[in-house]
Amino acid sequence: MSNDQIHPDLRINSYGSYLRRRFGCRVSKINVDGGFTCPNRDGARGVGGCIYCDNSSFSPGGTVAEIPIETQMSEGMAYHRTRLKSEKFIIYFQKFTNTYAPVEKLRDLYSRALAHPDVLGISVGTRPDAISDEAIQLLAGLARNHYVCVELGLQSMDDAILKQINRGHTLSEYLNTVNRIAGRGIDICTHLIYGFPGETHAGFLKTADLIASLPVNSLKIHQLHAVRGTRLADLYHDGSFIPLSHARYVAAVCDFLELTPPSVTIQRLYGSAPLAIRVAPNWDLKNNQMWYSVVNELKRRGTWQGCRLAGADENVSNL
Repeated sequence: MSNDQIHPDLRINSYGSYLRRRFGCRVSKINVDGGFTCPNRDGARGVGGCIYCDNSSFSPGGTVAEIPIETQMSEGMAYHRTRLKSEKFIIYFQKFTNTYAPVEKLRDLYSRALAHPDVLGISVGTRPDAISDEAIQLLAGLARNHYVCVELGLQSMDDAILKQINRGHTLSEYLNTVNRIAGRGIDICTHLIYGFPGETHAGFLKTADLIASLPVNSLKIHQLHAVRGTRLADLYHDGSFIPLSHARYVAAVCDFLELTPPSVTIQRLYGSAPLAIRVAPNWDLKNNQMWYSVVNELKRRGTWQGCRLAGADENVSNL
C-alpha cells in the first residue's frame, strides 16, 4: 500500500482524492437524465424492475429527461461551483440504464456532455446485460481524449439473490462485460448493495475477494433500503425484509474495505433516500455522518483499506 492512495484521515482511497490527484483540481460529478429506460422494466429482460428500485430515491429533482442535458449540466455545475468550489466536472448519466439505446443516441448525448469546456469526462451508469459491443467501442473512442467511467450494477455476486431481487442478470454476465470493457482506457466502477434477505456476512465478504481479482477501478457500496411504492417496501411491511442495523452495516463495510485493494477508489459507502419516501431502515443520520461512521470505525480498529490483503504494509506512516 502506498500513502499516495490511502487518505491519511479517511483511511480509504476516496474517489474525490483520486480525482484531485489525477486532474489537479476539485472535480464534481453532475447527474443528468438522458431519458433512458431499463431492459428489466420494458420486458426485454423482465418487468417491474428490481424489488428496491425507485429512481427518485437517489436522483436530484432537477434532473428530468424533459430538460435538455445542457440545462441540467449548467444548473448542476453552478450548484457545485458555489457549494464546493469545484472547478471541473464529470457528467454522470445516472437514471435507469444509460447504454440501453441505439448507439446514435448514445453518441449524441455523450458528445453533447463532453462539449462543455469545463467537463473532463463522463460516467455512465448501466447494467452488465445492456451494453453492446458498439457502445463499448464508442466509449473507448471517447476515452482517448476524455475521462470515461462505466458504472456496472452488480449488487450481489450470488445468483440466487440476483434472482430473488428480480435483477434480471447473472454474475457470469457481469464478469463477461468487465472483460469486454477492460483494457480499453475506460474506468470500471462496480455497484454493490449489502443487506439482502438471506445474505450472509461471509457471502458479502466473498465479493471483496472477487473485486480484488478483477480490473475494477472504483466501488459504490450502500445498504439495502426500502422506499415507498417498491416491492421491497411490501416485504418490509409483511416482515419478510428485516433491515440491517447501522452498527452491523458499518462493521461489514469496514471488514469489506480491509479486503479491498488500495488501488480501488471508493465512490460511495452508504445510500440515502428522501425522508418523504423512505421506509426502512431509518438511521436518522446525515450523509456526512454516515460516511464518517465508517471512517471512525476504521480509526477505532486501527485499520485501513487493504490492510488484510497478503503483503499489505503493516508500517504505513501517517495512519
